[in-house]
Parts: sequence; structure tokens; C-alpha cells
Amino acid sequence: MTRARLLDIAVREFGARGLDGAATRDIAAAAGTAMSSITYHYGGKEGLYLAAADHIANHMAQEMAPALAAEDEVGEGDAEAARVALHRLIGRLVDRMGEPDAGGISLFLQREQLQPSDAFERIWAGIMGQMTRRLADLVRAATGATLPVARLATLTLLGQAMGVRASRAAVLRLCELDEVDPETLTRLKARIDSNIDAILDRMVAEEQQ
Repeated sequence: MTRARLLDIAVREFGARGLDGAATRDIAAAAGTAMSSITYHYGGKEGLYLAAADHIANHMAQEMAPALAAEDEVGEGDAEAARVALHRLIGRLVDRMGEPDAGGISLFLQREQLQPSDAFERIWAGIMGQMTRRLADLVRAATGATLPVARLATLTLLGQAMGVRASRAAVLRLCELDEVDPETLTRLKARIDSNIDAILDRMVAEEQQ
């Protein structure tokens, strides 16, 4: 479909060059469509940029919504179930982060993290915000911490998964790999699981003091 291809290319170009640096003429040419189609469907470059953000939000929802829905039944009073759910959700994020990202989604997101615009608000309003808030609730349920403390801990947990993507080149060089192979990903997830437990155990101990 031309519009889907156009949005894939827009995500890649905006991720690589930013809103100001990307050229709609180049995006249209790469998608095999006319410049007028961008104006007709999106009103111009800014509209296409926001549509690219919506495209990313939809992609993230397809990847993570089923995993998030599977943890909806975990209650606040079940600390062990909350801990298990955290491991599963963070593990799923690590799986995603370990995959090649030909669409440039990560670059787009990194730009919006550093200089958030209306595009970030659209992405946050989707599965990103839902997932992050759910993780904070699970941290609170697993540890008994207050919500503000749980939110800060959630950032440290998420950072482990996001670091695999944001530092992908460093990961490959340090591990002397061309790609993140299944064995390395399994070992990485095991290390992250240990880190999760260490963080949660420390938080539980702090709450008991």
C-alpha cells in the first residue's frame, strides 16, 4: 500500500534527518508517489511528521499491547505476581530492542525524547504511556513503595531495555558481534533479570526499615 510505504519511509527519513532536515520531495520519490499526495493526505511536512508519529504508535501497539493486556489481571496485593509480570514485560521489550530496526523508529523516538514535540505527545498517548504507567504500578505492587519512588525505579528498569537499542553499535562492538544473536540475547536477558531482582529486593528492604 502506497500510504503505508510512504509512512515507513517518512519515519526513516525523519528519524535520520529530523523534521527540518528531511525533504518531503525525497520522501515522496522514495515511496514512488507524487509530492501532491503528501499535501493532499497530510497537508505538508508537519502533517506528515505527525502521521509518522501515529504510525510509530500503531506499530508499538501491535508489538506490545498483547503482552501488556496479559498482565492486566495482576492485582496490587500480589507482590510475587507483580514481580513475574515485570520480568515478562521487560523481557519482551529487550526482545524488541534486540531486533534490527530498518524503519528508523528508534532514531525518531530518540529525537523526540531529546526535543519533545506534539509528535511525542501522540506516541506517549498510546502504548508507550500505558506500558510505562503499568510498569510503575507493578513496581509499586512488587515492593510496597510509594508511586513516586516506583516511577523512578521504573525508569531504571526501562533504561536497561532501551540501552540495548540506543547503544546498539556499542553493544555489537563490545560483544564482538555483527548482530545480536539468540545466545547473546538470552544471556543479556538473564543479566537484566538479575538486575531487576536486585533493584526490587533493595526497594523491599528499604520499605521494611
